Amino acid sequence: MRLTILGGGGFRVPLVYGALLGDRAAGRVTHVVLHDLDADRLTAVSRVLAEQAADVPDAPEVTATTDLDEALRGADFVFSAIRVGGLEGRAADERVALAEGVLGQETVGAGGIAYGLRTVPVADDIARRVARLAPDAWVINFTNPAGLVTEAMSRHLGDRVIGICDSPVGLGRRVARVLGADPREAWIDYVGLNHLGWVRGLRVDGRDELPRLLADPRLLGSFEEGRLFGPDWLRALGMIPNEYLHYYYFNRETVRAYQEAERTRGAFLRDQQARFYAQAVRPGTSALAAWESTRAEREATYMSENRDTAGAGEREADDLSGGYEKVALALMRAVARDERTTLILNVRNGRTLAALDADAVIEVPCLVDAGGAHPVAADPLPDHATGLVCSVKAVEREVLAAAASGSRATAVKAFALHPLVDSVGVARRLVDGYTAAHPGLAYLR
Repeated sequence: MRLTILGGGGFRVPLVYGALLGDRAAGRVTHVVLHDLDADRLTAVSRVLAEQAADVPDAPEVTATTDLDEALRGADFVFSAIRVGGLEGRAADERVALAEGVLGQETVGAGGIAYGLRTVPVADDIARRVARLAPDAWVINFTNPAGLVTEAMSRHLGDRVIGICDSPVGLGRRVARVLGADPREAWIDYVGLNHLGWVRGLRVDGRDELPRLLADPRLLGSFEEGRLFGPDWLRALGMIPNEYLHYYYFNRETVRAYQEAERTRGAFLRDQQARFYAQAVRPGTSALAAWESTRAEREATYMSENRDTAGAGEREADDLSGGYEKVALALMRAVARDERTTLILNVRNGRTLAALDADAVIEVPCLVDAGGAHPVAADPLPDHATGLVCSVKAVEREVLAAAASGSRATAVKAFALHPLVDSVGVARRLVDGYTAAHPGLAYLR
């Protein structure tokens, strides 16, 4: 099989290739095409992959190109992990938002809207090209904001685009682990949008074990979400929220922590990865060793401001190994080989959540087979969660409308309606700030 990775010069690409190296079954990926607009980044990542494959017989062949059409032709799967505007764009998103006293995180709040406005036009173009050049390919989208971008691409590709995220996987694994259950044998009742979902139950042998967790303050305080949100709040919710909901439930505290931080997350990653890419192409340097040390630092500092605000401490060792590459490989295997499995994915709603229309992309457990991902019917969310899901989905729709029309007024509406902005005046200043900071938003008029 031929796998094309868009954003092939991205820092996380070696995770995907490493997972492919461990797949020895028939029907595996034999050719990986890396596509990126930055030839130097492609060179650096290609060096890392070459070292990874050095002692692996029959490792997937790797080629690299800056030509998108060339990369897409003949693809069986397309993995999309692009970053429009790069990490400098992410850092600018954070700065503009924090100057207005609102959150600039890349997928949540003002930062997520700005990133979406930059990314959706590019994702639209990619989806159209896939439909024309590789109509039988399946697109696996990890480009953030993942739910919004997947929904944009689905308007051209239908159910042949599926969004993935490692956050629900990690959450389900932690909940199962603290309950003494094998995550592979537990049914995780999870529902919501990308970076806006909740674990409502964990069933082992037909029995829901989540009430046992919620009734035990000691157990609740023993894993990351328990420390992040606090046992009392989790018991009040009656659910375990995705870690990104910390930005909603503790917004003021988080914004203050981000404003007081020496550097924003985007600025930290920008500087860190600049060092890696410079080091990886240096003669006589192990690109793989440089990548591994950089990744360890990256994972250890993930959401550090939120953990500091909550007094949650350091991340656990089991949570430093990533996971989205495993979801991507399991998804490809299930579709290509009809190896039926259950995964939490971003897919079109259909009739899964009654509060949303059929085309809305949601994040829920799906049964996956050769026909794609099929969402499992879900019970309604509590009113407070339904309200938040509907509110954020309405904002996503305004982002899609602004990207399609180029309407500045619609972009202002998207910002103003977001529950973490909630001010028309701030929304107008955000649009002014973002259009000044990003040439890619010049289409708004």
